[in-house]
Amino acid sequence: MQVETIDHHRRRLLGAAALTVAASQLGGAGHARANVPTALHTNIFSARVKQVNAGVLSVGYVEAGPPGGPVAILLHGWPYDIHSFAEVVPLLSKAGYRVIVPYLRGYGTTRFLSNETMRNAQQSAVAVDSVALMDALGIHRAVFAGFDWGARTADIVAALWPERCKALVSVSGYLIGSPAANMAPLPPRAELAWWYQFYFATDRGRAGYEKYRRDFAKLIWQTASPKWNFDDATFERSAQAFDNPDHVSIVIHNYRWRIGLADGERRYDALEKRLAQSPIIHVPTITMEGDANGAPHAEPAAYVRQFASKYEHRLIKGGIGHNLPQEAPRDFAQAVIDVGAA
Repeated sequence: MQVETIDHHRRRLLGAAALTVAASQLGGAGHARANVPTALHTNIFSARVKQVNAGVLSVGYVEAGPPGGPVAILLHGWPYDIHSFAEVVPLLSKAGYRVIVPYLRGYGTTRFLSNETMRNAQQSAVAVDSVALMDALGIHRAVFAGFDWGARTADIVAALWPERCKALVSVSGYLIGSPAANMAPLPPRAELAWWYQFYFATDRGRAGYEKYRRDFAKLIWQTASPKWNFDDATFERSAQAFDNPDHVSIVIHNYRWRIGLADGERRYDALEKRLAQSPIIHVPTITMEGDANGAPHAEPAAYVRQFASKYEHRLIKGGIGHNLPQEAPRDFAQAVIDVGAA
């Protein structure tokens, strides 16, 4: 596996000595694809999931590493779960990080505290969840790292609450958007890649996702990471998170809200107004992309100007798809360590 680095600011995030230390913390080489034997594909987090009330949620999360270490918060996307970071967590723990990996709203053991709360998945609401989790755990500042929905959430925290975000790792770059911006039509080939968003806009799509959520998720895994040869045990380990009673409502609302077909909550209007202006991110950032990402994504040149602090883009080669932390855990962990030392 090869890593191609694009340093748009003509400066490295670490000196050679710091890179050497970080590499040694990861056990040396740094680039290895996750090919774990099936026998090891157990739910390794099951006995370690904690619960804490944070904001409108009881959040299920895994915590590892030294309690006094610098904090890294890792955020998953759809249709994935905390097991995307199963091999990242021990690497960061070994490097001295206190690692927090929460289930997003609608996944795993995360539950709404009230049946009356709107099952809302607009981007600002999901980001507020992360800040509420930090408050509940007594964490003032953390490195945020994520992919898919998790990358968008990390981007938003970095943009709106930079005092809470020490640094950022964002797979597929700058993902902050707005329903108004999403109204602009794309070329037909690009629209085709969003087929599921249009499907979810219909009652049939909601019913289909409710009935076939595992089949649906597996199809997305296969198309978004066409060269990732995951086995059934790996998939099922994560698919259990989709049995959450709010999962379908959260997923459908997210995609409908994006294109203006579902309302958000007025309490988030001020945040969404700021996000609609595409705020610049002013914390050290590493963006990442797999060379075989089959999901819709922009080229780095389209978002490089959104990052105003120390910035680096890393293209991870070797057939790496959309679920980059699980497919290339050492590369992802190294990025967290590097940007956290900037």
